[in-house]
Amino acid sequence: MFLRKLCAFAALCVPALFPASAAEPAAQDAVVVDAQTEEVLRGAMRWLASKQNVNGSWNESDSRRANHPVAITGYVLLAFMATGNLPEEGEYAKQVKAGLDFLLDSIGVDGHYRGVDGGQYMYSHGIATIALGELYGQSRSPIIREKLQRAIRLIVTTQSDRGSNKGGWRYQPRPGDADISVTVLQVVALRAAKNAGLDVPQQTIDDAVDYVRRCANPGGGFAYQAGQRGSGFSRTAAAIYSLQVCGHYDDPLVKPASDYLFERHNERRYWTYGANYAAPAQYMIGGDTWRRWYDLMKGELLPRVQRNGEMVSWDDREVGNIYTTACNTTVLAMPWHYIPLYQR
Repeated sequence: MFLRKLCAFAALCVPALFPASAAEPAAQDAVVVDAQTEEVLRGAMRWLASKQNVNGSWNESDSRRANHPVAITGYVLLAFMATGNLPEEGEYAKQVKAGLDFLLDSIGVDGHYRGVDGGQYMYSHGIATIALGELYGQSRSPIIREKLQRAIRLIVTTQSDRGSNKGGWRYQPRPGDADISVTVLQVVALRAAKNAGLDVPQQTIDDAVDYVRRCANPGGGFAYQAGQRGSGFSRTAAAIYSLQVCGHYDDPLVKPASDYLFERHNERRYWTYGANYAAPAQYMIGGDTWRRWYDLMKGELLPRVQRNGEMVSWDDREVGNIYTTACNTTVLAMPWHYIPLYQR
C-alpha cells in the first residue's frame, strides 16, 4: 500500500522498507544502499525509537544546548520518513504517529509552535513545518492540512520586506533581518506545502530565491547574509538546496556551489547541518555528482557510528546526539527515494 501511494505522489518506484537485496537503482543516480549501510540504518532507527518521550516528542537532553523538542521532533520524523515510515505504515508507524500528534498539538491558532525557545524561534518553526508538509503530502489528512496552513501563513507574513534582507527570514517571527541558515528552512517548508497543494504565494518563493542569490560570492560559495563576503560549507549547502528545491536546477550558481561543497566537505564547523542540506542538493544534480557525494558521506559517517547492542547512533554532544543521528540517517537513506521533497 505504501509503495502504491508514494509512487502516485512522487512518480517514482521505491524499494521496500529495508529491502533484503539491493533494488534496481533509479536512473537519476544509480546509487544503492549496501548491506553495511542498511545495517547501520536499522540500528539508528532502533536507537531513535528508544529515545522518544511519552508525549511523542524527541529532545536533546544530553546536549550542551537547549533541548528544542519541536525542532528535534521534526528532524527525527524526517529520518523515519526517509526509511519508509508513515503514521500508518512501516515498522515505526506508532512512533511517527506519536511525533506527528505532538507537533500538531503544539501549533496554536496563530500558527506558532508552543514550547519553542524564543531566541531562535524560526529554526524550530521551519523544520517542524517541513516535517508536517511531507506527512501531509503523503496522507492528505485534513487535520494536518488545517494546522499546516496556519504554520505556513506565519512564514509568509514574517518574510523580510526591506533592503538587502528582502525575501529572507531570521530568528524571530517578524519581518526584518535575514540570514541564509534560517531562510533555507522556511523556503523548504513553503515548497513542501506548495507541492502538497496548500496555498503558498509564488511571490513569497520568488523573493526568497532572490535573497539566496544575493548571498552568492565569487568562487561558488555563499555568505551567511546578503552583502557579506565570507563563504562556508554549511551556508553554501543551505543555499544550493534552497535554489534546487524551488526548481532552479540549472541556475548558473548551482554547479560552482556543488564544486565548492566537494572542495570544502571537510570543513568541520556546523558540519552536520551543512551535510544535511548538501546531500539533497547533490542528489538533485544526480549522476556522477551524487555517486561521488554519497561515497564521501559513507566514508565520513560509517566509521564514526557508536554501537550499543543492536542500536546505532552518532555522538556529538555539542549539537546533540539525536539531532546528529537523525540527520545522518536521512542522508544515508536518501537512495531509497522515500521523501518526495528530495525528488527533482
